[in-house]
Amino acid sequence: MKIGFIGTGVMGRGIINNLLKADYEVVVYNRHMAGAESVIKNGAIWAATPGEVTEQTDVTFTMVGYPKDVEDVYYGTSGILAHASEGQILIDMTTSTPTLAEQLFAEGQQHGVHVVDAPVSGGDIGATNGTLSVMVGAEMNIYTKIFPILNVLGEKINLFGGAGKGQHAKMANQIMIASTMLGMAESLTYAKTAGLDLRDVIETLSGGGAQNWSLANLAPRILNRDFEPGFYAKHLLKDLRIALDEAKKMELELPATELAEQMYAKLSEEMELGNEGTQAIVKLWAQFN
Repeated sequence: MKIGFIGTGVMGRGIINNLLKADYEVVVYNRHMAGAESVIKNGAIWAATPGEVTEQTDVTFTMVGYPKDVEDVYYGTSGILAHASEGQILIDMTTSTPTLAEQLFAEGQQHGVHVVDAPVSGGDIGATNGTLSVMVGAEMNIYTKIFPILNVLGEKINLFGGAGKGQHAKMANQIMIASTMLGMAESLTYAKTAGLDLRDVIETLSGGGAQNWSLANLAPRILNRDFEPGFYAKHLLKDLRIALDEAKKMELELPATELAEQMYAKLSEEMELGNEGTQAIVKLWAQFN
């Protein structure tokens, strides 16, 4: 089976490398070819447009930054839908809107192709190690076909229902991530101000009820002053805004998520640190500046 992958960012590169290690032939496209050089060196094949990727492959993945980027690669004369073949499977792993996922599914049906939403969680570490959690919105027969591929990329693959349900599951994930991220940042700030050894604090909290992914994976990066993005702060802000928009449609109030959105807006837009990792949220406190 020949696989296409559009988007060779922080997450995409790790996923592509795991597909190559599993002996899949992978055709790639990225807005800037320089971003794909490392996977091309590892054996991926370059294509000049999203449409060219689709023409050469059986299954095409997309993993780009924003919903607008998803639209850009799916639509237009050089886009995916214009070049897809009947029966082809298209899988969007971008964290996007449930509304767009439903729209792409419906338009895919008009072209005779199957569009799946399958956003992931686990950051750059999960992408590199093949331990992602994958949240799928698809028909059961299509899910069964793509499961062996997804199983290369992740340890937890779950079907949540039809089109858009994978994106809804990812919103639930991002709501949880945002709250635990703020808790981790406040905890470290409190401990530092109180004069505690932060490495001892992280080790102790990780062994009890306060244990969480952000504490285990991102707190050590903070101590090492490593704010490189495993996941961009600006992308978490985008996700929180999608979650709040969807919650509004359901007449649901999410006060903690609203607070997280405000804090990540300050970090990404006012402080212009959106290209740093989500762990940079600690820079809102003077103790980490």
